[in-house]
Amino acid sequence: MMNEIRELLLNARQRVAVQVNTELLSTYWNVGKIIVEYEQESKDRADYGKQTLKELSKGLTKEFGKGFSVSNLYNMRLFYMHHQKFQTVSGKLSWSHYCELLTISDPDKRSFYEKETINSGWSIRELKRQISTSLYERLLLSEGKTNKETVLALAEKGIEMTTPSDIIKDPYVFEFLGVPENKPLLESDLEKALVAHIEKFLLELGRGFMFVGTQQRITLNNTHYYVDMVFYNKILRAYVLIELKTTKLTPEAAGQLNMYLNYYAAEVNDEHDNPPIGIILCTDKDSVAAEYALGGLSNNIFASRYVSYIPNKEQLIAQVEAVLKEWHKPEKEF
Repeated sequence: MMNEIRELLLNARQRVAVQVNTELLSTYWNVGKIIVEYEQESKDRADYGKQTLKELSKGLTKEFGKGFSVSNLYNMRLFYMHHQKFQTVSGKLSWSHYCELLTISDPDKRSFYEKETINSGWSIRELKRQISTSLYERLLLSEGKTNKETVLALAEKGIEMTTPSDIIKDPYVFEFLGVPENKPLLESDLEKALVAHIEKFLLELGRGFMFVGTQQRITLNNTHYYVDMVFYNKILRAYVLIELKTTKLTPEAAGQLNMYLNYYAAEVNDEHDNPPIGIILCTDKDSVAAEYALGGLSNNIFASRYVSYIPNKEQLIAQVEAVLKEWHKPEKEF
């Protein structure tokens, strides 16, 4: 009886919270709409921007209390401008989520983070972390062939996880470990640190990952081998084997991981599992060496760099813009 009542109350509380959130978003959207319409009718828009919001903030705060600062009213205005149909607003996101999203000026990038926050159920803290580590730019640069189609696909749908390559980032960012940028780190220490911060590591890996374990034993001809880290991705329905290297990518690492994948495909997978996926996380990879080391393998093996610091956002944005600019160049006439 106690469990039934508890479930009833928890479900009711959840429904109330959803309704309250929807009403709050609707109210703030309508406030933004009124502000924008007033601005459009105003003869002196410059004076409007400087004075009217201040006066409105004072009046609303005096009558209704907190929540109507000038900056919050400005956000309501932007909220309406970016979502001129309330149907495009998601009740799965809070006002705090939308305030964070409104700090992103690029519409494609903002749309990506909005879609992915909904798809992944990110908290505010998790959304801020993904923005600060430039997830959008890292995804665009991961395949090395960024074009307008990939930009639009991310903006419209977020991360589509249909193929193994969809889960790959480059680089992976482990700033949560608190390791100095140039400090040498043993592979065993890196593994322990990632396990100690497993929730943050799972966030960095992406949607659908479940942790299986570390040092998972494989026995071949009475010889024991150990996979550094094993995960299972429930969206792709595949085991993901990760090898950690505190050096640059080597052909030996690819060969070793390929052997592990063959074992998992033959001995661990069941009939509902897709072929396992391998990821080598290394400090650096030469594109030519990576192509030769990973080329021709029947298994899905990827090599990605990892860094222990938040990468320079402006530099990543510049790289994306450079790739897009190159793609937009007209073909030479012959």
